Amino acid sequence: MADYTRMVKKLLSDSGCYFLRHGKGDHDIWYSPTTNRNVTVDSKIQKRHLANAVMKQAGINHKF
Repeated sequence: MADYTRMVKKLLSDSGCYFLRHGKGDHDIWYSPTTNRNVTVDSKIQKRHLANAVMKQAGINHKF
């Protein structure tokens, strides 16, 4: 299985999103200025569907 976490975090930071804090368990909370909301990012994103959902919540038009 592929690990999409590094790619997702890089795309988030490249599009202006930034890390806010650590969440429960192994999740991180990022803020997206595009959508003006917080996005939860798992530390082990292994499925492209989850990676695409994070991108959609952050308002980034990118498909894996």
